[in-house]
Amino acid sequence: MSRSKVVQDPVHGNILVGGLFLDVVDRPEMQRLRSVRQLGLGHLVFPGANHTRFEHCLGTYHLSGRMARAIGLDRTDSDTVRMAGLLHDVCHAPFSHCMEHTMEEVTGLDHMELARSLITGKIPNHADVDDDLFDGMPSIGEVISRESIDPKEVCDLIAYPDSAKDDLDFFTERKDHFPSNDYAHQIIHGPVDADQMDYLMRDAYYTGLSHGFIDCDRLINTMNVHNDRIVLRRGGITAAEGLMVSRSLMYTSVYFHETTRIAERMLVKAVEASGIDLSQMYLWTDSDLTHRVVESGGKSSNCIRRIMNRDINKKAFAVYSADMDDEKASKLIPYASIEGAERLEQEIADQADLDVFNVCAELTTKANLQSKANIGKTDVSIMDDEGKVKSLTKFSPIARSLQARDPYGWAVLISAPSMMCEQVEKASRKVLGI
Repeated sequence: MSRSKVVQDPVHGNILVGGLFLDVVDRPEMQRLRSVRQLGLGHLVFPGANHTRFEHCLGTYHLSGRMARAIGLDRTDSDTVRMAGLLHDVCHAPFSHCMEHTMEEVTGLDHMELARSLITGKIPNHADVDDDLFDGMPSIGEVISRESIDPKEVCDLIAYPDSAKDDLDFFTERKDHFPSNDYAHQIIHGPVDADQMDYLMRDAYYTGLSHGFIDCDRLINTMNVHNDRIVLRRGGITAAEGLMVSRSLMYTSVYFHETTRIAERMLVKAVEASGIDLSQMYLWTDSDLTHRVVESGGKSSNCIRRIMNRDINKKAFAVYSADMDDEKASKLIPYASIEGAERLEQEIADQADLDVFNVCAELTTKANLQSKANIGKTDVSIMDDEGKVKSLTKFSPIARSLQARDPYGWAVLISAPSMMCEQVEKASRKVLGI
């Protein structure tokens, strides 16, 4: 009999992990995630937010299995989807999304494509210091393929395979065949997916906010597959509205919180200025990265030690969504990208005669500045009583409103050490003409 364990999870209750899945959970690639905070530096604002990517991956694995059962996947497809749910964040950078762009710049791959390389054994699965523990360990792909789970299929589910999932019109008429296995992909990446449901509920639980409550039982119990697409029956509309409300409010309250974003921009600048070799950052924990930057000395060490002691830059200048107009938007749009924000930092620093290291800029998206509807993961498909599929927005004015809602609350945030804020504010106004 294969071994199994029951994990007591505060969000989902008991989660059963057994056999091959337990073997994978016990590997170093997964155990690293116990030391990678789910919300990056969110704990500096929400003291309870010390939960990790490891917990989130277990939760996503659990919900993936529930969704697979709800839509009637067979054992092989269900195991593949659950493995993808378990491994979907296996290569997340230290401090999660905060360092994602830096890791992508260094490796040329985002965390999902890195996961493909890790699972298939194209990159090392442990740090050199752990050779005495794990040298010769086979790749995850080798292990799961022995149990008839195709590593390529798992990786395709993790790394956004090509599909027609965003073409809702394609699915409004009944087809005689399924063009792909897109419904399996949507369990991991879709409008109502296991990843999203878990992180909203888990992040709300640990931050102490009530915004993240989701009726996941109702959502899962009303799921169907229609022409290769996961849809909700009409009885799931209210639960889908609740998901959209939760997502919108959590982004405003947690993911785009001003203080967190300022601290995370400081961290990125400290890491990038440290000069340390980041090529194997996907194998590091939060503390590994912190220690290396501290040891690098200089302004990077000073900055990251300030962050750890919650000595965070102060807001010097901001424009809020409620105060936006077309003129202000036109002045901000050229800077609404990672490269644009860096350019803005340099221009402000030059105007203020400061080291650019001390100027941090965060901007909303270009689409947000242009007041374009935020569809993406909010375009939930609902099947009516006649079997016709339409967007949730056709049934729900709440959904239509949320697609147009600005989840940021701010358009631009410029921050600096407190003693430099006055200089930076004046420079920001001159550079932006606001």
